[in-house]
Amino acid sequence: MWTNWAGTHSCVPVAIERPKSAREVAGAVRRAAEAGRTVRAAGAGHSFSPCVPTGGALVQLGRLDRILDADPASGLVKAEAGITLAALNRGLQERGLALPNLGDIDAQSLAGALATGTHGTGARLPNLSAQVEALELVTGTGERRTLAREDGDLLRAARVGLGSVGIVTAVTLRCVPAFRLRGVDATLPLEEVLATLDERADAHDHFEFWTFPHSPLALTRTNDRTDAPVDTPGRAGAWLHDVLLDNHALELLSRAGRRFPSAIPLINRFAAAAASGRERVDWSHRVFASPRLVRFDEMEYAIPREHAADAVREARTILERHRVNFPVELRFVTADDALLSPAHGRDTAYVAVHVFEGMDGEAPFREVEKLMAGWGGRPHWGKRSFLSARELKTRYPAWEAFAAARAELDPEGRFENPWARRTLGAVRRPEAA
Repeated sequence: MWTNWAGTHSCVPVAIERPKSAREVAGAVRRAAEAGRTVRAAGAGHSFSPCVPTGGALVQLGRLDRILDADPASGLVKAEAGITLAALNRGLQERGLALPNLGDIDAQSLAGALATGTHGTGARLPNLSAQVEALELVTGTGERRTLAREDGDLLRAARVGLGSVGIVTAVTLRCVPAFRLRGVDATLPLEEVLATLDERADAHDHFEFWTFPHSPLALTRTNDRTDAPVDTPGRAGAWLHDVLLDNHALELLSRAGRRFPSAIPLINRFAAAAASGRERVDWSHRVFASPRLVRFDEMEYAIPREHAADAVREARTILERHRVNFPVELRFVTADDALLSPAHGRDTAYVAVHVFEGMDGEAPFREVEKLMAGWGGRPHWGKRSFLSARELKTRYPAWEAFAAARAELDPEGRFENPWARRTLGAVRRPEAA
């Protein structure tokens, strides 16, 4: 059985393959084709959407975990698809390199993070897939192909490919020289933050905040490049903040809210007021990523940046009608050109809502999704969504170009599963084109 990190999706594939090379991936796809089976690839299982579950063959990429080549002069780094972001970051650091931006979880596989449009925050920085210079994949016919910039829409489709245009085996990324960040966490009045949102997003390399329903506070985080030396609280201090306070205390409060739902408003206000500020300087990947030990379910929507403040206010109003004891999160990215990137063609604010494990999030999630539709919201592909291809295709200017690339790289629909058929529609077979 395969199960995702959150424990919300699982499947029992007919076959599970754990290849150690691109050639073995191609062999797995050809065997599935000969048996008339579909194929899905799995990374670290950190998606909240059912993008992996299959009744066909499942290809797990965890053994493809090496950095194959790195050129500090050009910044080009080639890595296998199954390497985790944490391992990739450590390898880049050893070579004097770094990714310009990251999200706050680094347990994902590289290919999985790219395929779902994973992002960090930074109003002048795009999502992770924008750093892709080339990638190697296995097509639906079992052919190994390399896609580069000159391949145009094929590469732009595969950069955020949703596991539906091929199984990625290696990626060439454009990296930057390793850098340090000064990270500052501070608690401020929410309305003060929302009233100055654009100024805050533009004033910092990376800006984001969280706000609990029922609380008047925002927990802000700014990360800015610095030449200052590393200055961290040490192992014990880091454990106290990152593990004990940010995880164990949060889990205890969340369990209390699940057990006593009527106390959630009080618990949320206490959690926000008790949040501690801090400041540190460290290498970028250590500042970006934090341990995530508390299980939850999540929906995240990409909307035009100019609607960010209204979206936060109205999402909170929805969540306060329900029993939700996890915060709303707001982040920013600049536009990019991946065909199905949620930030395709527009500067974007990402609004994320969460529910603690074991609590039913469908009702508030559906309301939030309806709210985001009013701003042309696009769901994060690795998070919860209830939309189908009929609704999604109107929100992506390059939808038809992606469909054409998918038909070329997977003409027989080898990489289909129930989620892909609902979300993208069926592959256009040559005779139906």
